[in-house]
Amino acid sequence: MLIDMQSFYASVEKAKLPQYKNRPLAVAGDPARRSGIILAACPLAKAKGVSTAEPLWQSLQKCPELIIVRPHMQEYIEVSTQIMSIIEEFTDLVEPYSIDELFADFTGSMHLFGNDPIDLAKQIQDKIYNETGVYARAGIGENKIISKLCCDMIAKKAEGGIFHLKKEELHLHIGDKPIRDMWGIGSRMEKHLWKMGIRTIRDLANTPLSKLRSKWGVNGEVIWRVANGLDNSPVTVNTHSTQKDIGNGMTLPRDFTEAWEIEVVILDICTEVCRRTRQKGLMGSVVSVSVSGADFDHPTGFHRQVKLSDPTNITVDVCKIAKRIFHQHWDGQPVRRVGVSLSQLSNADTYQLSFFDDQEQKRAIDQVMDDIKDRFGDIAILRASSITAAGQAIDRASKIGGHYK
Repeated sequence: MLIDMQSFYASVEKAKLPQYKNRPLAVAGDPARRSGIILAACPLAKAKGVSTAEPLWQSLQKCPELIIVRPHMQEYIEVSTQIMSIIEEFTDLVEPYSIDELFADFTGSMHLFGNDPIDLAKQIQDKIYNETGVYARAGIGENKIISKLCCDMIAKKAEGGIFHLKKEELHLHIGDKPIRDMWGIGSRMEKHLWKMGIRTIRDLANTPLSKLRSKWGVNGEVIWRVANGLDNSPVTVNTHSTQKDIGNGMTLPRDFTEAWEIEVVILDICTEVCRRTRQKGLMGSVVSVSVSGADFDHPTGFHRQVKLSDPTNITVDVCKIAKRIFHQHWDGQPVRRVGVSLSQLSNADTYQLSFFDDQEQKRAIDQVMDDIKDRFGDIAILRASSITAAGQAIDRASKIGGHYK
């Protein structure tokens, strides 16, 4: 099964605020900091035309009576963990796909709950709702791809929110759906497929695999396999346990036009990224920097990376490289978003010593700062630049994933 939580953030808020049970409600970011977009909308709000990712002001034009709630990310994480624990009462094979979606394999435990997959899904659905107030939908299939297609394209729209899609009936139910509705197809891919005369999922499924492979390589085979419901990958509890990179990005409260302002932001981000890297006992060999411009109509910016001679998690060293990347590629245009990440991670237990740079002193400084923050809070000790007008560390300290806890 692919088990998906309906309007997850909004459902958590409605469970907490029963006075809004019969009123349209949406979770949105902070308009004052340009993050005022709809993160989740309840079904009543969606019925009024409110949609995820649209600006808050547009939603209010469509639905003036819309109840706006600021996000509480820590609560959503806790409820997501609680839901995972509920599903684990029915099977030990549970794989998180996102904060509000989970794959679960019941092959080995089905007989304990009656052998009827729809009845089992109903039991899980009821238990999640009774314990969290969140309404879950379930797509059932013989593999992960079919269950995902089933949930997204059928179960979410079916009465009761549950559907069992059998492999032999795949195209009976979704074959005539537009190709854009299929998981994994974006607007750009849709345009390419249309040029090839591929309009529906059935069209894609019937296209010779060799034709798709010659055009897109392995990605062509991936979309062909999805259209045909082919997937051999198991539900794996440790699928996401190996971290490939550690990074942070932030949308700025205003357009930053001065280089020194952006340097301050880069330092704040590097401080947090390197601290998280050290907490996990890791170092990174590749520093990546991404910058987005402020003009939506004429997008500017870049994403560049540099491979280091030796892996590191030292804040000042990573920041030095990140600033160098920034100055090499910034076009001088106003900036609205900045991101920094470390990748090609390795264990921090062993590292290269240097005759020419006092790495141990830098590590000692980072360790002292980490210890103070761990004991007294993220803003107990800050670099002076973080308290300038450009600094973002104080504001970010009260947030998870860019939103208030």
